[in-house]
Amino acid sequence: MKRFILLSLIIALSAMLINTSCTPSEEKLRQKAEKIHRQVLTLDSHTDTPLRMMRSGFDISQRHDSREQGGKIDLPRMEEGGLDAAFFAVFLGQGAMNHESYEVVKRQAIEIFDMIHSQIEAHPELAEIALTPEDAYRLKEEGKRAIYIGLENAYPLGEDLSMVEAFYDMGARYITLSHTRNNQVCDSSTDPDGPLHDGLSDFGREVVREMNRLGMMVDVSHISDKAFYDVLEVTKAPIIASHSNARTICDSPRNLDDDMLKALAANGGVIQMCVLSSYVKEMPPYPERDSAFADLRQRYNNFEDLSDEEMEEVRRQWDELNGLFPAPMATVSDLVDHIDHIVNLIGIDYVGIGTDFDGGGALEDCYDVTEMGNITLELVRRGYSKKDIEKIWAGNFMRVFRENEKIAGKR
Repeated sequence: MKRFILLSLIIALSAMLINTSCTPSEEKLRQKAEKIHRQVLTLDSHTDTPLRMMRSGFDISQRHDSREQGGKIDLPRMEEGGLDAAFFAVFLGQGAMNHESYEVVKRQAIEIFDMIHSQIEAHPELAEIALTPEDAYRLKEEGKRAIYIGLENAYPLGEDLSMVEAFYDMGARYITLSHTRNNQVCDSSTDPDGPLHDGLSDFGREVVREMNRLGMMVDVSHISDKAFYDVLEVTKAPIIASHSNARTICDSPRNLDDDMLKALAANGGVIQMCVLSSYVKEMPPYPERDSAFADLRQRYNNFEDLSDEEMEEVRRQWDELNGLFPAPMATVSDLVDHIDHIVNLIGIDYVGIGTDFDGGGALEDCYDVTEMGNITLELVRRGYSKKDIEKIWAGNFMRVFRENEKIAGKR
């Protein structure tokens, strides 16, 4: 009997030792990651949250539910998820390249800039429009969110070079040179009709030079490989890829291959990891979903030249289709595989985070901004130091931002 009691005690003690050797270590890892996540400046270099802000009834100052079609970002959830700063994209889809269309999209872009300013400035206790790298650090100290603005797709420039400075004065601190189709500035990486300019157009070269003059970052996400190399020939400042990944890990034309990554590092630029799952990992076929969205695009002229009312209906049906045909998603671990590859290839100084939240970005375990800490946790799990994580979350991007200002003579 005594032997039985002793054996039971030994088994119980062993179980306790096993539990204390596993659970507390995992908890300690989480605590370490959470502490780092709250201490470092965290910046997301690309979100399409203005698309959500333009919807009637959406209030950026109120907490929404991403699982109930409430979008991925608002100011309360930014605080909850420990995201200090974000670039909100002024996005216009590509349409016809003629004077009339340029005038229409220019007007629409200005309206979006005004909307971002008005909605953020209505809540000065929560956030401010940020214009310089230092603004983000100051606002973090004040407990506020820093909202930067980027122009996604140079289409609203038309063929008027003065609009580069006009948009800069409205707060834009980068321009993504194209989107899913070719425009007047350069070729896109995904235009089904193939190249139009064989890279950067003559006007596009002028745009890059003007951006350098102003201290405005050139964003090469979405542009063709040839346009990428053309930009590097023209620019005097380091570039950004605001929301792209490593093509070696996920073979998408939207991602950068190893030679491009090496060229980006030689330029001193930075590539910001996108959480849009199809750019993170090859997804299994989903013909029903693909067919439904293709039909929506066909019925609404590929979302080009639509009225405000038509765009509102497109957004409603888009959300409905996402509910009917939920997209398969990659994981944070899959995303950090890209970071590992890039760090091993070109070093820790050239990689950051640009989610594409509210523009399709989502991972299984980073579905909205409240789960951004899971990226930090995975980085800690893989042995990245606090210094490394600080560089990934904002340091590398801010270095590029400052260098663009310096070259423009603004510092």
